[in-house]
Amino acid sequence: MKNLLNLFDRFDKLDTSINRWLVNNSILLLRISMGLVFIGFGVLKFFTGVSPIESLATRTTSVLTLGIFAGHHAMIFVASLECVIGLCFLTGMFLRVGVWLLAVQMLGAMSPLLIYPAELFPGPMHAPTLAAQYIIKDIILIAAGMVIASTWTGAKIVAKPQTMRSTLGRRVPNVYKSLKMV
Repeated sequence: MKNLLNLFDRFDKLDTSINRWLVNNSILLLRISMGLVFIGFGVLKFFTGVSPIESLATRTTSVLTLGIFAGHHAMIFVASLECVIGLCFLTGMFLRVGVWLLAVQMLGAMSPLLIYPAELFPGPMHAPTLAAQYIIKDIILIAAGMVIASTWTGAKIVAKPQTMRSTLGRRVPNVYKSLKMV
């Protein structure tokens, strides 16, 4: 029994160390990975026939811009927007601009759900198509953008390590605020 408790205590120390590392690095890694994702998907859109969402994105951009950007020009617009967002996130420069551009881009990216619902949910019981699933997953990008936006004024995650044993019975870990609400 003593060996089991010793093993648990060693694991608890490892868990606390990992938590400290996550507190120190997770937002930076989130920002960099968001930048890489946006650059990667943005670059695909520069080339005709490469992006799996090309047709839907082109039609949506044309509708949302009232025809100002149509056809391949719509894809160039979206590709450029995504690459700029990616560069802002990847470098950390103009991060506020990048987050605002992300908000605008996400409104456009999610809008096919309202513009083309019959096309995106045609199946039995209105099951989403692969394109609809591709769009719905953007909810995660929105949440990640919100986390990154919360740090642009210098806010940071604060480490208040607790033993695993003390947190096992809780449903949701405590959230600590180090800044006074104004």
